[in-house]
Amino acid sequence: MFSRSSFAGWYRNRFVWVGVILLAASATAVVLVNTAGSEARPADLKAQLTSRIRGVLEQADASAHQHQGHHAANNQQAAGGKVPVVCGVNVYGFEPPTAAALTEVKTVYAFHLCGVAEQNRPWDWAVKLAGPVIMDMSTDPPGIQVVEATAEVRFVDRLREMFPEKYEEQALKEALPESEMADLRRRYDSAAGL
Repeated sequence: MFSRSSFAGWYRNRFVWVGVILLAASATAVVLVNTAGSEARPADLKAQLTSRIRGVLEQADASAHQHQGHHAANNQQAAGGKVPVVCGVNVYGFEPPTAAALTEVKTVYAFHLCGVAEQNRPWDWAVKLAGPVIMDMSTDPPGIQVVEATAEVRFVDRLREMFPEKYEEQALKEALPESEMADLRRRYDSAAGL
């Protein structure tokens, strides 16, 4: 079926085809690497936001939190020395959603769980502060808004007033990822001298 001349032509073209295939594979690899890099950036930004919010909450004074229990920490601070507060954070999302760097983020929606680390007090007996939180990243230090019920407004209704709809259900679950919870407990035990 093949003549000698057509076989020679195919043979020469075989190298062309191998070159085309290698070029296509290289282009595909470049696209995959670029796509992986763009997916890694939001995850990295979320980790940066988690770390930043954790630090803000751990350094904030009691008036910034306005949580039940944080007043106990404030009273202990007044009685003699700073009692460390150790926090874990679960970032739900941020505005604007197109932000690619920490400096571009204006608002963060998250959940926080903090423990007041009194010396030798186990986690199970610690004063804890927990709930959905909104951070205004456009101020220095960032502004902290917690969701709290009032005599007139139920917690769920207040949460729905404050949080965008896309984060409401997640905010109602009030949970930290397992890895964040494990890190929180480890840091709490260390701060409490356990």
